[in-house]
Amino acid sequence: MADDTPEARPAVEHVLADGVPRRVGWYRFYFADERWEWSPEVELMHGYEPGTARPTTELVLAHKHPDDCGQVAATLDEVRLTATAFSTRHRIVDTRGDTHDVVVVGDRLFDDSGRTVIGSHGFYIDLTPPQVPRSREQQNQVSEAVAEITEARSGIEQAKGMLMLIYRISGDTAFDLLRWRSQETNTRLKSLAQQLVTDFLELDYHEQLPHRSVYDRLLLTAHLRADS
Repeated sequence: MADDTPEARPAVEHVLADGVPRRVGWYRFYFADERWEWSPEVELMHGYEPGTARPTTELVLAHKHPDDCGQVAATLDEVRLTATAFSTRHRIVDTRGDTHDVVVVGDRLFDDSGRTVIGSHGFYIDLTPPQVPRSREQQNQVSEAVAEITEARSGIEQAKGMLMLIYRISGDTAFDLLRWRSQETNTRLKSLAQQLVTDFLELDYHEQLPHRSVYDRLLLTAHLRADS
């Protein structure tokens, strides 16, 4: 069986990311001084070369689509006031004027003591289809690689399907999200996926699905419960 540690990435990851910037990245927002930090992937989503932008609240809001800016600003105000987790789907406009459809999931950021909330941290998922077309050969490689993953790793496919349903994202994007969480938390991809499946199936549904924030929290903390 192929090694699925973060250090040994399966071939499908290289195929899905071939020539296209990664579609998942992290952010941190500190309440005290309104300080933001972005990963290179989030910088690229906003149209900046990695290491060239100094994000501020004003800059973050300036990139929101005019029709979505009010909603995002209100969410940000609520996060400052209540220090709670959140998730939102909206559009951002990059420096070239291109629009990106994104999902942002955030959780509470604690100080070193683990008791005081000092900000928010989480990740962006860019749902916008890549503008670089794949050749037929590349498309065939993707199909073959995904088929191999489907056959060998049913737990990963189950987790992908759940993320696709909850966040309304494609299979490729769901896999990118799982892979990114695996790398960021140094957790085996297979273990992380299996833990997510277990967590989601153990939820008490009653007559309706839980609020999406419940899934957000499980996704952000699954590595703490997963087998090492």
